Amino acid sequence: MPTDQLREINILGSCHGIVIAGSYAGRLCARVLYTMRRTLRVTSLVISTLIPGLFHSASAQTTGAYPLKTIRLVVPFPPGAGTDTIARLIAHKLGESMAATIIVENRVGAGGAIGAVEVARADPDGYTLLFVASPFTTVAASSKSAGYDPVKQFLPVAPIAAGPLAFVVNPDVPAKTMREFIALARAQPGKLNYGSAGPGSVNHLALELLNARAGTDIVHVPYKGIAPATQDLLSGHIQAMTASIPATLPYLAQNRVRVLAVTGPKRAALLPDVPTWGESGINNAEVINYWGIVAPLGTPREIVAKLNAEVTRILAQPDVRERLEREGAELIPGPPERLGNLIEVDLVSWKKLITEARLQLE
Repeated sequence: MPTDQLREINILGSCHGIVIAGSYAGRLCARVLYTMRRTLRVTSLVISTLIPGLFHSASAQTTGAYPLKTIRLVVPFPPGAGTDTIARLIAHKLGESMAATIIVENRVGAGGAIGAVEVARADPDGYTLLFVASPFTTVAASSKSAGYDPVKQFLPVAPIAAGPLAFVVNPDVPAKTMREFIALARAQPGKLNYGSAGPGSVNHLALELLNARAGTDIVHVPYKGIAPATQDLLSGHIQAMTASIPATLPYLAQNRVRVLAVTGPKRAALLPDVPTWGESGINNAEVINYWGIVAPLGTPREIVAKLNAEVTRILAQPDVRERLEREGAELIPGPPERLGNLIEVDLVSWKKLITEARLQLE
């Protein structure tokens, strides 16, 4: 029971007899009780009005001063990989813009799941962020043991860029166009192989999407990373794969691969003469690789808004734009909801493919 109620009960007990007697002392005691109740009500009102404001003011000051310490940007890919280099560029520019120290930490493994799980479990204070790409959704869609949910455990912070993959084949494959390759694959079901960076990777699901839409049976050969898959493509051990456009260009210049298509809804600026899958007669088979930043669920909205504004400002810088365009990517600056929608749609699409194609991924 509150202390003020106990005090009132004690006074009532002391005054009971004399109040009934109607004495002067009783009337005095009643006035004391009235005054005490009025004082308590006023005090309670003042406290209830001021305290929330004080807490809100303190919270606002903390958010306004953000960042007050080092920010960790977790990258769930190996150092030196295309996504890692983009993440480091953004981290460097963001640090300059916010006068902050931002360190990039590579947490590699399980197709990016290890880094995602670590960030999902981090304190939602704005000091641990995750740099994401398409595996963020493909791995979650394809693996029951991924250990994280891209939608339920994270807040989108900032979309950065998106771009298609290149569909490439070994030059010894007797197909000069995508239509010719589909005809060859249909004529030889189960005879052609494609490589990927591992089960559930975007390279894997992209080719399963092709199988589903084109009615082909190109066999999956999983690797531990895209580098060994690329080497086997160059040596002819596998016939096809999808890869990032920048990684493809040097081999294309040396005539060591043939690019038959790109997987996006429109042609890529770095490969203007290469048709899309859609132009090649493969409908509803668009695959886009995206980049963005997310934070643990519960991160203050004010901090998310501040980070989003800074990233949007960075993407307008000419050197950043030029660097991302060299990745074959299109900048997609915008509010957090733009990245959130992209992640949700991507996750649902891959889950639908896996169910409809009855893919056994684990």
